[in-house]
Amino acid sequence: MARDSAASVAGSGTVHTDVGGKPTPHPPLIPRHLGIVMDGNRRWAREHGLPTAGHGHRAGFGKIPHLLDWCDAFGIGTVTLWMLSDDNIRNRSSAELADLYAINGDVVEGLAAARRWRLHPIGSMELLPSWLADRLRDAERATEHLNGMLVNLAIAYGGRSDLICAVRALVADMASGQVDSVTEEVLARYLSTAGQPDPDLVIRTSGEVRTSGILLWQAALAELYFCDRLWPDFSRQDLHDALDAYSRRQRRLGA
Repeated sequence: MARDSAASVAGSGTVHTDVGGKPTPHPPLIPRHLGIVMDGNRRWAREHGLPTAGHGHRAGFGKIPHLLDWCDAFGIGTVTLWMLSDDNIRNRSSAELADLYAINGDVVEGLAAARRWRLHPIGSMELLPSWLADRLRDAERATEHLNGMLVNLAIAYGGRSDLICAVRALVADMASGQVDSVTEEVLARYLSTAGQPDPDLVIRTSGEVRTSGILLWQAALAELYFCDRLWPDFSRQDLHDALDAYSRRQRRLGA
């Protein structure tokens, strides 16, 4: 069966305020949907002489509420935060994963308690500890009635896995006669982001120049922006620079 819609409504504005309270120009073109690969937490911890990667993850994940504040100020309607990949779960040590699960859980709980944003978990929740999967479901239920920005929490997420799950569900519905043809629009209804606009812009931090498959189908025509800043140091100015670069591009959307 196709996934339920989690549609969003993008806001708009003309200025935002910097740390000193001074208005700064708003980029003229704002993406409806922004995807972010929050990379560089482990390198940040090493560069700061911290004993474990968990210190970097906690610093980086602590940036999330600030990021969402900035996105709200710019009028972005949907944000996808890649917080933990299914590849991470397969390849990271059990100690680091324990830290990541705890940190993810704390962040999800805090975002839900803020009651400002609609939270929509995407990913293979069967890969997660049951308590964390339950927390994600509870957060979605607690915020689904809100009118704020839609925030996709990509935890235990992989772009290939998202596509495979969609295809399997689509094939099952075709076999049962619920679907009689396959189009891009039909397949999109089976993805984890059903009903949402496709990402217009994907940002990756830490200087790595790859997408790692974030929203593999959905972001096929997205603009890409690679930032050298390690994620815990990512600032409102960095976001402004990315949005400004996006607004100056001539989008051809595959043409």
